[in-house]
Amino acid sequence: MARNHEVTERHNLLNRDGTLAEPGWSRSLVQIYNREAIKAPKFRIKEWDYYLILSDKHAVALTLSDDGYIGMQSASLLVFDEKNPWEITNSVLNVFPMGKYKLPRTSEKGDLHYHDKTLDMDFVKNGRTRHIVGEYRNFKDGKTLKVDVTLDQPPMDTMVIATPWKENKKAFYYNQKINCMRASGYAEFDGVRYDFNPETDFGTLDWGRGVWTYDNTWNWGSGNGIVNGKPFGFNIGYGFGDTTAASENVIFYDGKAHKLDDVAFHIPSSGYTDPWKFTSSDGRFEMDFFPVIDRNAKISVKVIETDQHQVFGKLSGKAVLDDGTVLEIKDLMCFAERVRMKY
Repeated sequence: MARNHEVTERHNLLNRDGTLAEPGWSRSLVQIYNREAIKAPKFRIKEWDYYLILSDKHAVALTLSDDGYIGMQSASLLVFDEKNPWEITNSVLNVFPMGKYKLPRTSEKGDLHYHDKTLDMDFVKNGRTRHIVGEYRNFKDGKTLKVDVTLDQPPMDTMVIATPWKENKKAFYYNQKINCMRASGYAEFDGVRYDFNPETDFGTLDWGRGVWTYDNTWNWGSGNGIVNGKPFGFNIGYGFGDTTAASENVIFYDGKAHKLDDVAFHIPSSGYTDPWKFTSSDGRFEMDFFPVIDRNAKISVKVIETDQHQVFGKLSGKAVLDDGTVLEIKDLMCFAERVRMKY
């Protein structure tokens, strides 16, 4: 059972010996990440910014990462056509970046830029907005993917988790999920423009820094929408590191985080595209999940192996706030995934 220790005091993330100072969760980045304080080889440090912009009809995801001995810059376009849903994912791999992309030490300020002959990608933070611009040449069949999206981030709670590993005291996972950012803009591919409407569509940022152990399997789910006229979002997950201090399970509603205990993913043995269920130890997140498409990606390059099932679909059920208010969720487009990664 997760004890859900909340970190509230501002201090350095790591002790002098490179161990986590205070495992737990927080509503913002109160613990200060400093790359120079890490007591592990540079090739083991992992840093990434992942944006997902999602509507009921389509989605785009962009990643910039520096994972020590490899960098992976990727883009995905998904279309949730009822009869023929489809997705395209493409990636640029870089050897031994080891900090040269200079990912910001906080999500609260700093920009991130990547440019090569295939890909231009810029993540720009300006006050309460995030401007995400990308151009992926020869994304598929010689055609270019273009993305230009602005996310609005008003003052609101986020989900931050600081997680250690029992088997390696100098391994840690420091991660922030920012949900419920209203999205405006578009993605364009093969002569078709996919628009995002800030009245209904949202973006999520997965901001992560840390040192991992080699072989991990995790579950993660996230989504945003409008419930009773107010922004609603959720972040659920487990399986990654030692979550004794806190889970990363949170409901967001009208700018406030409502902390959940443990949430279980019930993935059918018959296949990822059959209906799932989510259940919670405290009864506050009880959902049915109806998949639309499984974005299955596998990579095997020497010591790197991944098997990812990121499943997009519609969620229905109930979510209970801290004060006992029950929110009825109906056909909320979201995703849930199971990933095994060795790297």
